[in-house]
Amino acid sequence: MPSLFVLPTFLSAILETAMLIDNDASQPNSQVLARKWRPRDFASLVGQAHVVKALTHALTEQRLHHAYLFTGTRGVGKTTIARILAKSLNCETCITATPCNVCQACTDIDAGRFIDMLEIDAASNTGVDDMRELIENAVYMPTAGRYKVYLIDEVHMLSKNAFNALLKTLEEPPAHVLFILATTDPQKILPTVLSRCLQFNLKQMPPADIVAHLTNVLTQEGVAFEAGALHMLAKGAQGSMRDALSLTDQAIAYSLSNITLDAVSEMLGTTDGAQIEAILRALIAKDGAQLVQLSEQMAQRSTSFYDATIELAQALYRISLAQVVPDAKPDDYQLAALVAELAPQIGADEVQLYYSIVTNSRDQLHLAPDVQAGFTMMLLRLLAFAPAKNTSAGVAPAKKS
Repeated sequence: MPSLFVLPTFLSAILETAMLIDNDASQPNSQVLARKWRPRDFASLVGQAHVVKALTHALTEQRLHHAYLFTGTRGVGKTTIARILAKSLNCETCITATPCNVCQACTDIDAGRFIDMLEIDAASNTGVDDMRELIENAVYMPTAGRYKVYLIDEVHMLSKNAFNALLKTLEEPPAHVLFILATTDPQKILPTVLSRCLQFNLKQMPPADIVAHLTNVLTQEGVAFEAGALHMLAKGAQGSMRDALSLTDQAIAYSLSNITLDAVSEMLGTTDGAQIEAILRALIAKDGAQLVQLSEQMAQRSTSFYDATIELAQALYRISLAQVVPDAKPDDYQLAALVAELAPQIGADEVQLYYSIVTNSRDQLHLAPDVQAGFTMMLLRLLAFAPAKNTSAGVAPAKKS
């Protein structure tokens, strides 16, 4: 029979180890930026003002729905909003739109260990048996909070039978249960499920909001950066704040905590403003040799030719807009000076033709022998079809009678 002094010592060792692990996990440097800077309340949530406004009013007036559906692309805040809503409902102070973030319920939800909030990955729990088990557990009262919150992520991955098993409970759940469904593909959800949920479509983050958030994060992290580099990271994130923070993590490591435009351009293999500017100037000068040389240089830098067509189309769009609506402000500050300089040098009809050729060629790049050849042919096509400035250059003058 073990000694009476062995068990307390054993438990003490376990507790000490658990505390060490917990303390290590809470260190800021051990977390990626996307986790460390995840918003903890509605006030710190970037973008999605329409969702924040609706949920804040609902919490303030105690007019809550029993099932919410958050749709939107990756990294726009679906899971984050769900966790903030769970904290608002279970905060020990009261049901509030401004959870305290210091009570046991709030800290447990942030850490992902709150017993009354169950996060289910529908991609790995697609069967009807999984939903039946969820429904059976939903009838029991919460253990630690006011509400049981079920967050079903990527809900469109559920099978049809699983959806049908969930329907009745989703329509008339117990008073202490709240369902939050999240998906990137709402078209695959049954209409009968959609009709039982209050649906919010989360928008992609505007580049300006991403840049402002990255500026704040990097300033507090003490990382040096160039403004142009943040604009390039925001463009590469394609509206996803999580992707922007992940790319920023990568840029910090790649540039040794000095995020420059050149470093980010090299890291992403993207087309920088200098390449687009050089292409436009070569088109204005009708310099075919320079266009071919630029294509070769882009290939040596492993530049994405598909992305280059998008960047070139964007520059042409801004030039055309500047010609037609001079007071319009560019949404990309890097293009502002270039657009102001080149807009008077290119004819409006020429810009429209260039834009049409570039956008059509983008879908044809995969048909070329290789992508570089397709991109080079696009540049030569721009040159070949450019309107002649001097009409007498290509037409013989009429003979006098």
